[in-house]
Amino acid sequence: MAIDIEIARAATMRPIAEIGSKIDIPEDALIPFGRTKAKIDGSYLSSLDDKPDGKLILVTAINPTPAGEGKTTTTVGLGDGLNRIGKKAVICLREPSLGPCFGMKGGAAGGGKAQVVPMEDINLHFTGDFHAITSAHNLLSAMIDNHIYWGNELQLDQRRITWRRVLDMNDRALRSVVCSLGGVSNGFPRESGFDITVASEIMAILCLAKDLDDLQKRLGNIIIGYRRDKTAVTARDLEADGAMTVLLKEAAQPNLVQTLENNPAFVHGGPFANIAHGCNSVMATKAALKLADYVVTEAGFGADLGAEKFFNIKCRKAGLSPDAVVLVATVRALKINGGIAKDELAAENVPAVTKGCENLGRHIENIKQFGVPVVVAINHFTADTDAEVAAVKTYCEAHGVEAILATHWANGSKGTEALAQRVASLADSGTSNFAPLYDDALPLIDKIEQVAKIIYRADNIAIDKGVRYQLARWEADGFGHLPVCMAKTQYSFTTDPTLRGAPTGHSVPVREVRLSAGAGFIVAICGEIMTMPGLPSVPAATQIGLDGNGQIDGLF
Repeated sequence: MAIDIEIARAATMRPIAEIGSKIDIPEDALIPFGRTKAKIDGSYLSSLDDKPDGKLILVTAINPTPAGEGKTTTTVGLGDGLNRIGKKAVICLREPSLGPCFGMKGGAAGGGKAQVVPMEDINLHFTGDFHAITSAHNLLSAMIDNHIYWGNELQLDQRRITWRRVLDMNDRALRSVVCSLGGVSNGFPRESGFDITVASEIMAILCLAKDLDDLQKRLGNIIIGYRRDKTAVTARDLEADGAMTVLLKEAAQPNLVQTLENNPAFVHGGPFANIAHGCNSVMATKAALKLADYVVTEAGFGADLGAEKFFNIKCRKAGLSPDAVVLVATVRALKINGGIAKDELAAENVPAVTKGCENLGRHIENIKQFGVPVVVAINHFTADTDAEVAAVKTYCEAHGVEAILATHWANGSKGTEALAQRVASLADSGTSNFAPLYDDALPLIDKIEQVAKIIYRADNIAIDKGVRYQLARWEADGFGHLPVCMAKTQYSFTTDPTLRGAPTGHSVPVREVRLSAGAGFIVAICGEIMTMPGLPSVPAATQIGLDGNGQIDGLF
């Protein structure tokens, strides 16, 4: 079978107006970016408010492994499958970040015969949303240092400036920097640093805002630092919120593209799931719910991160109530969770699959705690044996859920018909009784502890006196009602990425907390997780280039 980029390049794409017409979007509500992608005009989105909502389906997964799980591929395959069986369905995905595209992943638009296209555009500059977010973020950074240079009327304490800079690239050399070096004309030197754009609070704000007015309000609420008396200074105090909103005006409009089977897909926003909240934009999701009978969306990484934040942050903030969850697993990934090395995956090993299912079982239990019905999708690989697939099905049956083999990578929507039928049945059943894990009124430290103990199965959290003081101070300042966004390794239920399976008896160290007052959550940074990733020893960028015909090679 051809590689992903070859399959995507061979696809017959339809004009984007034709894709929009499938969900009744008029052509004059589309702002074209070429023939095959467009933004949806904000004024048209506001006209949808009185329409009823369709069913919301979340696709999540077990903890990621080097063997792959295929969550995005399954999301696309399921959306195509729902359309194949006669349902009116829309897919909602995040936009890929350039950091992982050139670092570990090499692309993030699905795979095989379950992809969104145009694949190269989506993986690279797309419609410029990430560049706009980077620019808006760094405009605020520049205005902070400029304000200090011209007299510091707001009396910012340079030791307590919390707003950093961002870049949509994995660059560990920028994690900690000293800025304004070079003499008097360059300002006052101070320590700062860079995060990756997908960890920016502005990315989170864009993805949680309901419209442009809400976007500007949230941007104005950003706390950029503190005075010596520890009172907060906001972006609104700097009068930066208006210009930032202008830079984000087009980026706030959802992007419409298509799958290989010419079904509509919204690809909009992209906060990381291990260091941010990991969900596509509320505006795209809500628009899709008004335009389709079924909306299939994903949340990043494993269910301990993506699904937990989808439920506790996105659904809470946007008033969403999911109707069903699809939990993706592969036999290969389960073997790795069962202790098998990557180079031994080709051989049949039912005991390893069964042992690895402990990770799957933990995620099933966690999802059920939110009151949403769940089905397991076994994302098929060619080396999977019947006995291994049967072992997964048997394990799931014992845990009260159905596991369905899905072959969308090789067969497109034909390979997800059974899964689509089951998901539609679950979503229509009315059995979802969704509720977030914790109440708004719970103290911040207790919210962190709830996630650590209930979702990660930790015995305790390790949090020092300074962090406890900071949380108490934010509660006193009126931020105690906010949810928590756990920044943690995606590879394990613990903060140790090497601990696979379903470990218990561990501690979750919280080394830092950050207030995202504009986005509306508290970030708890756990373990050694970095908000600016680094490149691996052999980055995917080394394999990306142009061929003799000027076409892109190396994205996969």
